[in-house]
Formats: sequence, structure tokens, C-alpha cells
Amino acid sequence: MARVLGTLIPLFSLVMLILARGSEAGGISIYWGQNGNEGTLAETCATGNYEYVNIAFLYTFGNGRTPRIDLSGHCDAYSNGCTNISAGIKSCQAKGIKVMLSIGGGAGSYSLASSEDARQVATYLWNNFLGGQSSTRPLGDAVLDGIDFDIEGGTNQHWDDLASDIPATKIFLGLPASPQAAGSGFISVDDLTAKILPVIKGSTKYGGVMLWSKYYDDQTGYSSSIKSNV
Repeated sequence: MARVLGTLIPLFSLVMLILARGSEAGGISIYWGQNGNEGTLAETCATGNYEYVNIAFLYTFGNGRTPRIDLSGHCDAYSNGCTNISAGIKSCQAKGIKVMLSIGGGAGSYSLASSEDARQVATYLWNNFLGGQSSTRPLGDAVLDGIDFDIEGGTNQHWDDLASDIPATKIFLGLPASPQAAGSGFISVDDLTAKILPVIKGSTKYGGVMLWSKYYDDQTGYSSSIKSNV
């Protein structure tokens, strides 16, 4: 787990690798894809609350594994049924919202065996989700804006090798959007806006706040409460 300024241990990855550089101001990033009751991708972006959406997750990859994506309740990737997500991605991007692929997760099977393995995974990500070419792009022909590393398991080896091929790093503070979203780590709106954001916003790599997840944010309205302060 990464520690931010010695004040808390966030539950989620703090690093997003963004291909297209946007505004230097902070924004809210939301995880989408793990609950069928959270609305569509286009509906998520239509709220106006988010500057980034992380599609979660590519949960199997590396060390000879066949890469697999899971968007629980939204589409069946096993039958190539997630290519229609492309329309939602483009809808978000047309609004100026960057759409990322989140790799890893808490229940995945992933690791990197070597620098060469990291290179192969990077090539797969580029060709199947970013600016490359492949006949088997799981999310259709839309070109995503970058990769979010939500590495919660496996070893810590060779992730720097994987990240080195994708430039423009921003740092986000990862938080649950409600007490029910995680076993610990929830921070009240008052504490976040008064005690934490004023400190971390001083970093030149500050990107904003990353919330788990769209479903829980719908229940609490957390993003709406913090948006003007991020």
C-alpha cells in the first residue's frame, strides 16, 4: 500500500498513466464496470462530476496468462460482448472526459515474470486498448486515454518496466466513496476538504481524487460534495 503524506493509507492504486495531457487542475476519477446497477458508461459521464473514468478491470495478464477483462453486469467479455462499450467511451471523450483501462484489482490473477514479460504486456495494452492495431480489441475500436494501475496482489516486480512505456504520470488520492465501499479508509467530506486536499494539492504531480466506485458514489453523492474543492 502507498502512504500519502503519512496521513492515511489509500485502498486503491494512486498512479494513472495518461497518454493525453489535459488541464493541470485537479479532477475526480471514478471506477466503473464492477456493478450492473451503476448505470452505463455514457450515463456516468453525463453526470458532469468526473474528469476521468477507469474501466475496471483487466484482471488476468502477464507470465503467459491469456489477458481477460471483466465488466461485471455490463457485458460478457468471454463472448466478445463488450465491443459495444466503444460507443460509451467515445461519448465520454466527446465531453472531454478521459477514459482509462484499470488493470489488476483485488480478485485478479496477474504478475510480471521479467522485463520482457512487461514489454509484452505493454504491447498487448497498446494494441488492444490504446493507439495500436488489433483485430481482437475487447472494447471495440475506441482508443482509451491511458492505463490505471490498481495492483493489489502478486509481487511488486517489473511494474516500473511496464509503466516506463507509457508517459505522463499523475498522482491521485484513492478513496472509497462510502463507508460500505471498503472495510476501512473512508474519509468524511469535511476532513478531506479541510485537512487533506489543501496539503496534497501542493504537489506538482497532483491529479485529483480517485473514487471507488460509481455505484457507491451514486448512494452517497460524495463526488458532488467534494467537486468544487478538488
